[in-house]
Amino acid sequence: MTRIITCILLVSSCSLLSLAQIKVSFESELRRLMDIHVLPQYIEGTIVKQISSYDTTGGNDDGFNGYYSYIRKEPSGGLVIFEAKEQGVIERIWTPTPTQDTLDFYFDNNSKPGFSIRLCDLFNNRIFPFVKPIADQKVGGNYSYVPIPYRKGCKIVFRGEKILFHQIQYREYDERYSVQSFDIATVSNHASLINKIRNIWNNDDRSIYNFYPGGFHVLRKNIRLSPGNTASLAHLHKGGRILGIELSPSHVFEGLFKQIDLKISWDDEKAPAVYVPLADFFGFAYGVRSMKSLLLGANDAKLYCYIPMPFDKKASIELVYRKRDVDTEILDLSVVVYYTDERRNVLKEGRFYCYWKNENPPLGKPYVFLSGNGKGHYIGTLLQGQATDFTHFTEYFEGDDYTEIDGKMTMHGTGSEDYFNGGWYAQPGGWVERLGSPLSGCLEYSLPLSRTGGYRFFLLDKMPFKKSILHTIEHGPEQNNRAVNYISAALYYADHPVTTINLPTNESTKIYTPDTLTFYTRLMRHLTYNGSLIFRNEKAQLVGSENASLNINALEIPKGRYELYLHIEKSEVESIEIKIADASNVQNWHNVRFNKDRLPANILIGRVDISVPSIPINILFKCKNANPGLVFDRVALYKIDN
Repeated sequence: MTRIITCILLVSSCSLLSLAQIKVSFESELRRLMDIHVLPQYIEGTIVKQISSYDTTGGNDDGFNGYYSYIRKEPSGGLVIFEAKEQGVIERIWTPTPTQDTLDFYFDNNSKPGFSIRLCDLFNNRIFPFVKPIADQKVGGNYSYVPIPYRKGCKIVFRGEKILFHQIQYREYDERYSVQSFDIATVSNHASLINKIRNIWNNDDRSIYNFYPGGFHVLRKNIRLSPGNTASLAHLHKGGRILGIELSPSHVFEGLFKQIDLKISWDDEKAPAVYVPLADFFGFAYGVRSMKSLLLGANDAKLYCYIPMPFDKKASIELVYRKRDVDTEILDLSVVVYYTDERRNVLKEGRFYCYWKNENPPLGKPYVFLSGNGKGHYIGTLLQGQATDFTHFTEYFEGDDYTEIDGKMTMHGTGSEDYFNGGWYAQPGGWVERLGSPLSGCLEYSLPLSRTGGYRFFLLDKMPFKKSILHTIEHGPEQNNRAVNYISAALYYADHPVTTINLPTNESTKIYTPDTLTFYTRLMRHLTYNGSLIFRNEKAQLVGSENASLNINALEIPKGRYELYLHIEKSEVESIEIKIADASNVQNWHNVRFNKDRLPANILIGRVDISVPSIPINILFKCKNANPGLVFDRVALYKIDN
């Protein structure tokens, strides 16, 4: 018996020794930023975690004061912001608040830093290998996907007095791997590989040839798609893998009704793996093409998807055109499908799935991107958000993302735009426009319409799960307390679908256009003050009796007729004279009365016609009282007809 046990132990030791020969290095991790053919492969023996500045009390102080932005203070000075005891790789660093303070990276329990760099130099393209677009600054956020491996642990010390918002995402590797620690002195040896990645990421002409030199089949066809019908893009009857899907022209899929669904089925599975409105899958935002990411998106010419999708025996790709009560046009489309005969490796690869949903999450509970049981890894999120309570504009985007893998929390974020590598929504230079990088970005931001959206792909940092995954995001600063409509697509690989799909319907895919539009004085992108109407303490204040005016940028306002309201907080007078000019005419002066003792209140000041949104609305004020003391904090438009 002793001899048998000894033999078993020897075999087990040899197996572990064999597994330990899986090499992980700066080069191997870099390759995962461009070798997308490995995206379906499981990464056994790893888990992705994150250290961030989130408010551990459940509040919204996720870095504003720096209370939760460090682990401890070093006796010799400085703040420890990251510490890992085992081997692993830092795969992503993000912050919207870079400083010129130094970061010291300590590897393998050494008492001296392996390298030191200013925090801002991780993102500003000045220090190799932290170069664009692998490390960059976009829509208010700063990110780096430069991998930093370590063999026996890593500690990062911030050599400044205060650090604010940050997220450091890392992958732990178990004993079957052998990790080679980052060496700043040798990274120049990989310059050609880094430049190759940069060329692929920077190439806006998205093409299958960016990733594969050839050796694949190409299926081309033209289809005519009519309402109520289904068109086949490809039916493959033996094992293989889809490498790419292209559809053109792209502009025909724009508009307020998302009637066409992408349906993909694998093997003998009872339900489709993908059943999603085409526009949502390819990154349209509220009827407009918006995303041109590395793997998925739409440009002026085509819709494209280069996410590899292996299958066992057969595959079906279809477009479903749902009927609507009103007439819809017949579409003539060109289709290209790229595929190979390399069937899925069942032991090493998952099938591709997309979980789509349209939901108004209940107050008090987070929005769930994906929840389910199985084995796989998470690779992408597309999200659109539309406020349904217009007193809080886009404050639902204060919510933090949260991830549980196999029943344990692994990541907790610091804000919704932070999750998408951005920062500072509604602020100049921040998250205020459609703008993105190869892996993440802003799909839309409209303050008057109270809507936004983002995308993020997990390429280097794909998140494996062995038994289960729960991936959510809050809506609101605290307690999920902002009313919102969310539309999302969660992309993942797994051995089977981890949850039941939602079928798109005409009701769930109609784009909602609010009839209430609000402009906030403390968010000044849309409002311009002149004369004795001034901006003070985040409010608009009428401080004189003459020469006061307000201009409202109308570019984002849909055409139509609106009632125009001021939300007046306080006033020393009970009436003011108002004159309004819109694109149609210049109105006469008229008296607007209100009860100053019943403020704050919404006060109707007139009506406007938005016929040419490029022409701003101009509001003139005058008052008999030399010191009217009138203060308002927002302007609202209520649509009364088309």
